[in-house]
Formats: sequence, C-alpha cells, structure tokens
Amino acid sequence: MIRRLLTAWLLAAAALVATHASQATAAANIERVRSRGGIEAWLVREPSLPLLAINFSFLGGASQDPEQKPGVGYLVAALLDEGAGELDAKAFQQRIEDHAVQLRFSVTRDYFQGSIRLLRERMKPSLDLLRLALSRPRFEADAIERIRAQVLSGLKRETTNPGRLAERTWWRAAFDGHPYGRPTNGTLESVPAIGVEDLRGYARRVLTRASLKIAAVGDIDAATLGDMLDRTFGALPESGDLQPVPDRTMGGAGARIVVPLAVPQSVVQMGGVGVARSDPDFIAAYIVNHILGGGSFTSRLYSEVREKRGLAYGVFSYLLSLRHSALFLASTQASAERTAEAIELMQSEIRRMVEHGPTTEELAKAKAYLKGSYALNFDTSTKIASMLLQIQLDELGIDYIDRRNGLIDAVTAADARRAAGRLAKGGLLVTVVGQPKGLTAKPSGD
Repeated sequence: MIRRLLTAWLLAAAALVATHASQATAAANIERVRSRGGIEAWLVREPSLPLLAINFSFLGGASQDPEQKPGVGYLVAALLDEGAGELDAKAFQQRIEDHAVQLRFSVTRDYFQGSIRLLRERMKPSLDLLRLALSRPRFEADAIERIRAQVLSGLKRETTNPGRLAERTWWRAAFDGHPYGRPTNGTLESVPAIGVEDLRGYARRVLTRASLKIAAVGDIDAATLGDMLDRTFGALPESGDLQPVPDRTMGGAGARIVVPLAVPQSVVQMGGVGVARSDPDFIAAYIVNHILGGGSFTSRLYSEVREKRGLAYGVFSYLLSLRHSALFLASTQASAERTAEAIELMQSEIRRMVEHGPTTEELAKAKAYLKGSYALNFDTSTKIASMLLQIQLDELGIDYIDRRNGLIDAVTAADARRAAGRLAKGGLLVTVVGQPKGLTAKPSGD
C-alpha cells in the first residue's frame, strides 16, 4: 500500500511540475532522434520530470479491418496488454501495476496508436512490457472471449444510445462501400466472427516499423532514447502488407436520415465536405470554423441556437481531416418539439458563413484567441507528446510550433471568405435519432 501511495504521489507531482511547461519551451527543445537501427522519434527533454511520456502510431487503423469483419483492429488494441511473451494476462497486468505503468492502445479510422507513461527510474522493465505487447502478443482464447464479451456488451448498449446511433448512421451513409463507413469497434454480427488468426494477421500487417511515428517527453537524453527505440520497437517487422484505401469524397449530401428511438431529445449529426490538413486553405478554414461552431461559448452556432433561442444545451462544429477524405461536421441535440427548428437554424448559419464569410471583427478576435490559447496544448508532458505525434502524422514539419502563429496572422479576410466558401460544398448530410416532431427523411438531391 505504501509503495502504491508513493507511486501515485510521484505521478501527481510529475503532472504538477509539467503544468509549468510552456509553448516556447516545447518548441525550442524538440530534437529529432534517430536510433542506430534507423527508428526515428521526436524528443522534448525535460530533466525536472521523473515521468516519461511516449506516444506512438502505426498507419492502418480500422481501415485495415477485413471488409466483412469490422472491429478486428479494435479487438487487437484491447488485447495487446492481455498477456504477451511469457506473461499471461494476470502476470502482465501485475507487472504493469508493480511498475506503475500506464499503457494504452487505441484505433482510429487511419491509425493504430498507443501511449505509455512510466517512471524514469523504472524505464527498462516498463518498456520491456511495451516491447512484449507489440511484438509478442499472446491472443489467448480466454482473454479473447472475455474482451469479446465486453465489446459485444458495449455494442448492445449502443443500440439505444442516440449519439452513437446518429454517428454510425452518418458514417455508413457518407461512406457507403468504403472502409470509413464501417464502425471502428465492429458490429454485433462481425465481432463474434473474429478469430485469433484475424487478430494475428492484423498485428503482422499493421504493427511494423515502416509507418511508425514516435514522440517522447521527459527526463531522457537522445542517446538513451535511441537505445530505447531499438530495444522497444526494433523487433517489429520492417514492413507489412497494408491494403490500399482509396480517397473518397463523402456521399449523401442533401439527404436527411431519421432513425426512430424513444428518447426525450433528438441527436443531430450533420456533415459535408471540409478542407484537408495539407490544403493551403486549412488554417483559414480552421479560423472560420472556430467562429462558426468551434469556439464554444463564443461561436455563432452557440449564440444563435443556445443563447438566443434556447434550442439546445450545446452545439458545435469541427473540421476532420482524414488521410483519404476531408470533412466539416456539426452536432447538437434538442427536444423532439424543436429539433426541426434547431436543424434549420444550424443550416441557415452555416449557409450564411459559406456565402459571406466572417466579419473583420470576428476574424481578429478568433486569431487572437487561437494564438493565445495554443500554449494550453503544452502544459503537461502528456499533452506535449500527443501534440508532437499529431504534428508528425499531419506532416507539418518539426518547426511547425514556431511557425503556427505566423500562419494564423497571415490569414486575410479574403482568405477567410474563400475558405468559408469551401465548407459543406454540395450540401450537408443530416442524420437525426429520436422522435423529432414534423421531421421526415428525405433523399439526397431533394
């Protein structure tokens, strides 16, 4: 008990110290480390932290699930810490607890990702657990069935969760026949059909060094990190056999899908074409979206839908740039009696922004806020590691943090109007789950 309390105190102390990290410090101290085995990582060294944070990512994600078996990558992510090498699930979890390790795996549509948080003094045994999980997962029958049961239980709950139903319905309609249209956590039909060979095959194809990106933050020098990279990731295959994923513009624009569900409030998901992260107009579009619906209490959508009319407790929009598609998405939930009104108002505000762009005052305030708030992404080692990894995935360059505010400053009113005109080009696909009064489905093009 004393050891656990001490460990908890150290972790809390590390987090507290990390809150004093600044954007400038993070930007100035990023090192590109390349191991003797050719594995690369970005490092922010912070000697005051007894905690080491490492985030990593492999290209593939749920898009590499077999077409008839969505959920394979999701199950792999849930099973990697359920026994590896000579350690069964119980022994592996005991080692994690003994060394105060936080080990996480997850899957998105494009990436299989992981993170580890560990005490610097226990780096070697902690990273050995990560090495085993990635390169020698056991995928034992009892663990598979236990995790499968948990996933199926979650999927059953989703059948009565309006938010999850709206999301699934939207993606299925927007990307029919494309990997993006399949749910990342699988279906009630696909998950029972996933076998151990599906899991092993996915791990062999996706968990390779070819697409590995790594970010590390904490008390570690470049030489030590290089040795750690080879020890931890060096046993992975050089490359795998990833299935090609085609680029796709979302479909279904103009359609409205209504899914009946006996809940007091209807959930609304709408989306259209966005702007890719690699597009020169992205920064301008990012600012425009902040004004429209990304700025929380200051956005147009919040002001019109929530403050002035009280149609919903929350409403927001955001840009989502996937590797093979770019999206503009918005969401809210409203009472059954006022869902139609909320949808019409949201669409009206989106049209107004698309047609006219933001005002000069809105643009200036948004730019000031987005520049000033950026440092909040660097106030803990966990946030810094996450940000460094995302910058790598977006291929923005190791100097992006230094350049970002200048890119925002450079956006003109004309840039903002042009970027606004590209949002939801072709119309919005809307899905509604609940019992909306006077609202019916309509096909695309009506």
